Amino acid sequence: MKVFAFGASGSDASINQKLAEFAANKIPSATPIELSTLGAEDFDLPLFTSQKEQALEQETGNKAHPKAQALLDKIQVADVVIVSFAEHNGNYSAAFKNLFDWTSRIEQKMFQNKPTLLLATSPGGRGGKGVLELAEKSLPRFGAAIVGSLSIPSFYDAFTENMGMLRNDELSYRMDELLKSLSSQVD
Repeated sequence: MKVFAFGASGSDASINQKLAEFAANKIPSATPIELSTLGAEDFDLPLFTSQKEQALEQETGNKAHPKAQALLDKIQVADVVIVSFAEHNGNYSAAFKNLFDWTSRIEQKMFQNKPTLLLATSPGGRGGKGVLELAEKSLPRFGAAIVGSLSIPSFYDAFTENMGMLRNDELSYRMDELLKSLSSQVD
């Protein structure tokens, strides 16, 4: 199973990237998991404006920024997508929103109707619930076939050493059920 998992933050030390990879590696699958991810460097694009898009098109003959096209390409080859959102003031991180803006200009349905699991975490007690609610409402318009969502509060307390497992039995059960549901979309 080809899984594309990424933390929508742009941080080199993203706890949301860690959560996305944790979830991807727990997916029950009859076939081996082929995991692809995004790194912080993949979020390093100029701030999206129509003028910058026009300048890129004049310069290269193409308005698709290569990093935005790379995101689309990773989604295209994936069987499932896992996104874990960093929350900045109740919203998407600026790095993700910028990449999202560039990418949705190439393909409005950028998630290409792929089964998509939405996650969020933060060091605090809400666990990114605000951004998760935003993503649940908006991403279906961009082709995300949302299988479910889960917020993990208090990231640094939520996992055993080396992120071996979730400490909270209820959250662990909910994660396992969501991953089974995600896997069933493919198997």
